Amino acid sequence: MSRFVSYLGAVTALVVGIFVIAISYNVTTFQTPPTVVPVASSTVSVLQVTELKEIEATTSIQVQSTSVPKKKSAPPAPAPIVLSPLEEITTSIQTAISPRESSSLDVSASTLRTALVNIICYAPAGSRLRSISGSGVIVDSKGIILTNAHIAQNFLLADRNVSCTIRAGSPAIDKYEASLIYIPSEWINANAKILTEANPSGTGEYDFAFLAVTKSVTRDALPNSFPFIPLAISPPNTGTPVVIASYGAQFLESSQIQSSLFPTIVFGSVKEVLTFVTNTIDVLALGGSAAAQEGSSGGGVADASGKLVGTITTSTTKGTTDTRKLDAITASYIRAAYANETGSALDLLLSKQTSASIADFAPKMYALESILTANL
Repeated sequence: MSRFVSYLGAVTALVVGIFVIAISYNVTTFQTPPTVVPVASSTVSVLQVTELKEIEATTSIQVQSTSVPKKKSAPPAPAPIVLSPLEEITTSIQTAISPRESSSLDVSASTLRTALVNIICYAPAGSRLRSISGSGVIVDSKGIILTNAHIAQNFLLADRNVSCTIRAGSPAIDKYEASLIYIPSEWINANAKILTEANPSGTGEYDFAFLAVTKSVTRDALPNSFPFIPLAISPPNTGTPVVIASYGAQFLESSQIQSSLFPTIVFGSVKEVLTFVTNTIDVLALGGSAAAQEGSSGGGVADASGKLVGTITTSTTKGTTDTRKLDAITASYIRAAYANETGSALDLLLSKQTSASIADFAPKMYALESILTANL
């Protein structure tokens, strides 16, 4: 039996009338009015599932000829989760894992929880840009954060007065400033218009980025070593027990996102594996859970070995969270995509001093920013 533990903050009202049936970037967006506190709104995006193919696990990996993932039967869904103000929700989900796996997942959950961060980017009032809240995971002791490209693109917009802050804790509080050290140009070129779209779409392909912590925004100095969870090399397969962590924020008012945002921790398993290409495991379908909500983008998926096997990219956002669909791109896909675009191994980027990584990427930022701002 695995345990589902969701540390959700103060929740006062469900957002009504703003959801559509779709697979979406699960980043919480909110607009900043002239007043001090931004107002929460919902921005839902569509995943084109026809660009993904299911991988069948047999003696050798085979790909289904159909372009739409074949759905497999799933165990009965747990009872709908009812969220209450100032209440910590605890639910159990039946699943077949050994006591040893359960114990190992507990350790992984603790590691992933300490490496989890919340990323908030504020857009100026009156602009076409939207303020967002998403998630990220520290993957190196130097303070390197893995998140989504659709979150990290905001770090390219400092000239447009967009400011981003790294938060952590329970509830999340402002902790650090960070700089972009890598975002795929493939993603920027393919998604340059989504900053102002009401329903931006994407599949998760190339939807990752890396940030480096540069400064403390508290009285405390930067730690000599950040809590982190290392990136896996090999992907998990269908049925692998996993733990999922994020700062889901769909059910919170904007004031609660700022003051009462708590981590969401979910124990589950990989329901399906999918590919962008042929027979590589690029996407993990994780089923419905409390992590399937806006704000979870960039959250982490860890296995019992204590490695980060995936990062959350997309989710459906309608209905109770247990009935939704949550997807994550794999760490192995991120490694391969980075190497394909840069011609270099990702471990070389992670091994650099962050000051060097920031300096190396800085000359590329203007061109990437220009692609984004040309569409504003």
